[in-house]
Amino acid sequence: MQKTSTTLPEIKLIGITTRTNLASEMNLATAKIGTTVQKYFHGGCPEKINTRKKAGVTYCVYTDYESDFTGDYTYFIGEEVDSFDDLPEGFEKLVIQTQNYAKFTTDSGPMPTVCIGAWQKIWTMTSAEFGNERAYIADFEVYDERAVDHQNVILDIYIGLRA
Repeated sequence: MQKTSTTLPEIKLIGITTRTNLASEMNLATAKIGTTVQKYFHGGCPEKINTRKKAGVTYCVYTDYESDFTGDYTYFIGEEVDSFDDLPEGFEKLVIQTQNYAKFTTDSGPMPTVCIGAWQKIWTMTSAEFGNERAYIADFEVYDERAVDHQNVILDIYIGLRA
């Protein structure tokens, strides 16, 4: 997994959400993220977003943290948009403010192994390894053309850092 530092401008997203936490996600009986992802893709949600910037590029955002990665948070899945005009029924909007990030690019591998393995490494990292303390405002995964083949996925994970 390669790490770089970057600053991204504001990002506007439209998608769907669920509220969860790490403990719930570690138990198949209580996990909500997988169900939300299935609802998003099997329900044709991307096609309902009329103001998409880059069709097919999916953002999975962890935001509204109660505390840190062990507390409750909101999981958001959606796409970047030019505007919030014509918000589809049942969808939510999210604005990720300009922020500094530690950006991690994974090695190629099967889903969900690549994603889970990357997060397991991130959860054990220190502030020094990130380059600063985590902000716990918005962290996210970006799934683009490198994630089309589910057996050879490469994804970018952005961890928000304090200014």
